Amino acid sequence: MIKSMTGYGIANLESEKHIINVEVKTLNSKFLDLSLRSPRQFTDKELEIRNIVSAYLERGKVNLSIEFVSKSNNDLPVHIDEELFVAYYEKYRSMASKVGIDSIDLFKMAAQSPNVTTAITEKTSNTEDWDLVKQVIEDALVHCNEFREDEGEVLMSKFKENLEILRGSLAKVKSEEPLRKQRIKDRITNNFSDWLEENSFDANRFEQELIYYFEKLDITEEIVRLGTHLDYFDKIMNSDKSQGKKLGFISQEIGREINTIGSKANDAGIQRHVIVMKDELEKIKEQALNIL
Repeated sequence: MIKSMTGYGIANLESEKHIINVEVKTLNSKFLDLSLRSPRQFTDKELEIRNIVSAYLERGKVNLSIEFVSKSNNDLPVHIDEELFVAYYEKYRSMASKVGIDSIDLFKMAAQSPNVTTAITEKTSNTEDWDLVKQVIEDALVHCNEFREDEGEVLMSKFKENLEILRGSLAKVKSEEPLRKQRIKDRITNNFSDWLEENSFDANRFEQELIYYFEKLDITEEIVRLGTHLDYFDKIMNSDKSQGKKLGFISQEIGREINTIGSKANDAGIQRHVIVMKDELEKIKEQALNIL
């Protein structure tokens, strides 16, 4: 069963102390390309998060966002030195009274003075917090995988339609092939019959040249190989594991056979079916880029 690389998953958890929200968005990519946004206290867990994502999603362009909110008002992102603030305020007030100036802005001046507020740049997570966050991350990834599976079912339905059209066009090419050969024979007979009667020639050599000519125009092998590739595509598409890269390779081989049939056939009737097959194959190739 195929799986899309387009996905979306969200999960959340609220405990007595924290509110945790995790959101995952994925798009197609040849490799796992993770863009992570997480709180500062989990920066030391980035490698572990990448390993978790890789285990669930395998590959794709992944945007993962972690929101961790504490219900406690004590967890401020800055440290405020209250004693230093009071010292600044008293000093500014004393200076203002000496020069007879209003003290309206003294609070703001004291709060903005050096070393009163200091950003907390280093804070590590505890085991309990990380276990909760890890659980929510995995829940979001599970939901994202379910989304990918649903999208894969839609893609599979489209692929089945494309394959049906390809097989129908291939069947028409097979039915046209005997008629094409007959048209070639009639054309050669009409063009050369008069010339052959008026000129001496080596009949054996002429026969050999005709055989060589027909072999160059024969598309029997291409028709057989194209049918085999279509069957193989269908088999891989219905296998247990999604194999987007393999489907992409098979699509390339299908394209080669279609192009060869078109160039070797040199026939307007067959060329119409070739155009239809090329159009359907382009749809397959475009969608195959989004398969895991």
